[in-house]
Amino acid sequence: MRHTHMGAGIGLALGALGLQIPAAAAADDSEVRINPWNARPGSTVTVSTRACDPDADYGKGSSEVAGEFHLFEGDQEGVLTGQFQIPEGTEPGSDTVTLKCPPLTKVTETYQVTGPPPSGSVSAGFGPAEDIGTRLALGGGLLVTAAAGGAIWMYRRPNDNRT
Repeated sequence: MRHTHMGAGIGLALGALGLQIPAAAAADDSEVRINPWNARPGSTVTVSTRACDPDADYGKGSSEVAGEFHLFEGDQEGVLTGQFQIPEGTEPGSDTVTLKCPPLTKVTETYQVTGPPPSGSVSAGFGPAEDIGTRLALGGGLLVTAAAGGAIWMYRRPNDNRT
C-alpha cells in the first residue's frame, strides 16, 4: 500500500512538471524579447526580435514612454536588437513596444515600468531615521525597563507568601 501512494505522488509530480514544459518552450519562441521585463525609470531596455525576415539587417522600434529607436543585427543570426532608455520621472505602469521591419512586419509586446527604487530610510515616528542617538537611547531605555520589570516579578511572585 505504501508503494502505491508513493508511486501516485511521483506520478502527480511528474505530471505537473510535464505541464510546465510546453509553457516554457512557448515563452522561448516569442517574437519579441524585452530585457529587463520590469524596468525602472532611467534604466536601459534591450529589445530583440526574430520576427523580421532573416535577411533583414535593419528595423525601427517605438516605445510609448521612450519614443523611437533603431534595430540592428544582433549577435545571433536572424535577430535584430535595439535599445532605449526609460525617461526619469516615468510613472509606473505598462509600456507597449512596437517593432517594424521589412517586408511589412509589425509586432508589439508589452512590459512593465516599475517605480523608482526606494531610497533613504523610513521614519517610524521617533524623529528622523538618521538620528541614531535617539534610537539607541530609546532601545536602551526599553531594555532597562524590561530588566527592571523581570526583577520585580521575580521578587514578588504570586505564589510567594511575602506581603
